[in-house]
Amino acid sequence: MANTPNIRFKGFTDDWEQHELCDIYGKIRNAFVGTASPYYVENGHFYLESNNVKDGHINHNNEVFINDEFYEKQRDNWLHTGDIVMVQSGHVGHSAVIPEELNNTAAHALIIISNPQTEIDPYFLNAEFQTPLKKKNIDIITKGNTIKHILASDMKEFEVSLPNIREQRDISAFFRILDKILIIHQRRLEDLKNFKKVMLQKMFPSDGESIPEIRFFGFSDAWEQRKLGEVAQITMGQSPDGSTYSDTPSDYILVQGNADLKDGWVSPRIWTTQKTKTAAAGDLIMSVRAPAGAMGKTAYDVVLGRGVAGIKGNEFIYQTLVKMDSNGYWNRLAAGSTFESVNSDAVNNAEIMIPQDMAEQDRIGDYFKQLDSLITLHQHKYENLLKMKKYLLQQMFC
Repeated sequence: MANTPNIRFKGFTDDWEQHELCDIYGKIRNAFVGTASPYYVENGHFYLESNNVKDGHINHNNEVFINDEFYEKQRDNWLHTGDIVMVQSGHVGHSAVIPEELNNTAAHALIIISNPQTEIDPYFLNAEFQTPLKKKNIDIITKGNTIKHILASDMKEFEVSLPNIREQRDISAFFRILDKILIIHQRRLEDLKNFKKVMLQKMFPSDGESIPEIRFFGFSDAWEQRKLGEVAQITMGQSPDGSTYSDTPSDYILVQGNADLKDGWVSPRIWTTQKTKTAAAGDLIMSVRAPAGAMGKTAYDVVLGRGVAGIKGNEFIYQTLVKMDSNGYWNRLAAGSTFESVNSDAVNNAEIMIPQDMAEQDRIGDYFKQLDSLITLHQHKYENLLKMKKYLLQQMFC
């Protein structure tokens, strides 16, 4: 069988060649693997750790820095532009290429692939490591039951498929552009989510206040404090009878705990013939089991199982509850010995601030509903791009 991918750029027809990594790179070794925390400092040399390497990229989440003395001791293992690093423990196999700005960086608990012995595009190999086939092959050599890890010695014998350098460069350039597009969409999505968090704080009164910082024109009355149970009908779920579980999608859907609340909606998992403790299409669903407060809506009639409450409320009430969740309100009320949860009294007696004018409630609810739709749109765009990348990684490598 020819060793060629299903999708290729025009002009390339030669078979790809199989190579072990040790045939391509002169050094495949571990970065420092001991305890480094005694050398952490507030301001020092950036120390690249495994949590900074994810999905083919280097991130700067949870940065740590090391002092001069420890940094100099790592000189023999400093990273250089074009080196490939791979996570050796935890989220095993995630890799990234060292960019120019991280030249001479020290690293911790990573496998370093360096000193190429032949012409190679490191970004091509970095993309190949992300393909389903290579991820599967890495899983095969992964060791450990509790903490998964791979050995540098095993990676030396790891086989990769290589086309000529021109095709490598075309493929790596394509995926680098696609990754930049993904990053742009991811940042837009994160910006929108953060914007919503800010607006939830600004368009609802702060603690102890009765007037929000930002309001729609024409509204000036003070908001009033009410109990949630006074303004919305609440139904607490209960453990269902297992004998009523069904495989028939035409039966009622059973909602249990926050595992069934995905992206602001109820995700069907189990059906039931039971008809008690129900919520109707359009009702709000809230998780009351820790981590409590996750909110969703249901597009169909559902049966409320353990760990959830059904709430008949408008869009304003929904966004109020989302805000309370983002502030950790419900988790602070959760209690219990086996499973922490929020009881019915706590839910019914939860104090919320609402405008006296229903028109203001509607304006606020509509505003956040449109914002949620925009967030969902960008979420879907980002997820579709991820799916496209996954498909192309599968089709453009062999």
